[in-house]
Amino acid sequence: MSDAKPEPTFEGVEALPFLTASEPSIGGVFRQSPEDFSVEEIPAYLPAGEGDHVYVRFAKRGLTTPDAVKAMAKALGVDGRECGWAGLKDKHAVTVQWASFLRADVEKARALALDGITVLDVSRHRNKLKTGHLHGNRFSIVVRGCVDGALAIAERVAERITLEGAPNYYGAQRFGRDGDNAARGVAWLTGASGAPKDHFDRKMLASSVQSWLFNRYLGERVRDGMLALYVEGDLAMRHPIDRVFAITEDEARSTYASRACSATGPMFGPEMRWPEGAAKAREAKVLEGSGLAIEHFARAKGLAEGTRRAVRVCPPKVEVTEESPGALRFVFELPAGAYATAVLREFRKSDDEGLRSGPMWGIEPTR
Repeated sequence: MSDAKPEPTFEGVEALPFLTASEPSIGGVFRQSPEDFSVEEIPAYLPAGEGDHVYVRFAKRGLTTPDAVKAMAKALGVDGRECGWAGLKDKHAVTVQWASFLRADVEKARALALDGITVLDVSRHRNKLKTGHLHGNRFSIVVRGCVDGALAIAERVAERITLEGAPNYYGAQRFGRDGDNAARGVAWLTGASGAPKDHFDRKMLASSVQSWLFNRYLGERVRDGMLALYVEGDLAMRHPIDRVFAITEDEARSTYASRACSATGPMFGPEMRWPEGAAKAREAKVLEGSGLAIEHFARAKGLAEGTRRAVRVCPPKVEVTEESPGALRFVFELPAGAYATAVLREFRKSDDEGLRSGPMWGIEPTR
């Protein structure tokens, strides 16, 4: 019998199961216009009103976050390398977020008039705004051309998500514009190709591999009906994001049901904390079945040390209203790092702008 590991395989669009598979699709399409997909950042803190960094709250349309910030920095005459933002927001949407500019002129910032950008507020703060400095995002999404009876279907799906949460899959954004980041990352980590020259590219590919494996693990857990149930040996996390801890079956029974806690899944790497028992066996099976080993991540040299991620996202409420005949509006909040498409796919039963457990096309993440 050969000891050779299997070649990495990248499943297609049907690979990630739905929590609400028993409910039909509402049909329809979204992103018919940027106004149909709006995102508002929920900041971790507000600027203090003093300091060298000028914080600008702005709305943008048809621009990536880096392009919008670059345009503002140029207009303000400041160093673009000293600018900061908490998260990337989608280009094909109307989005609201904060950015920081070192030693910018406050009045000049208030007077900015740029295509696709509207300044909403300006203040000062003592430190640069950094990635992850946000509580989450508030989404308002319109799906048009829905089937007859879509509202009733959506209300049932929303009720289940409110009770159980939704699978916290990584979205298409994580796998790159051409959808091949995970495959490219595997080739690099296994030595089949050389390392990307750019540090950002290396980090992006390593993260894509971790995300692909997390999605595989989570898909198996959803398929087995274990998203909101205890697996022996689980490592859990309180909501919102908190430290990882070992949880007992008795603790899990109440805290999983109340959505106070969720199990976590693997973001593989040399420093990742492994669970015990059946939970560890599940994770080891996913890694082994991928054709990878923990040792492969050492090639990333600290860019994929390993961590854990909650297996579900638990929006406080998913509001569904009928915008017009055949058009439904979905309003909900998600923590930083969660993907709106992971929630919306449960209603549409479609991944045409959703996610896969393998490579696919990408859009800018709304983190």
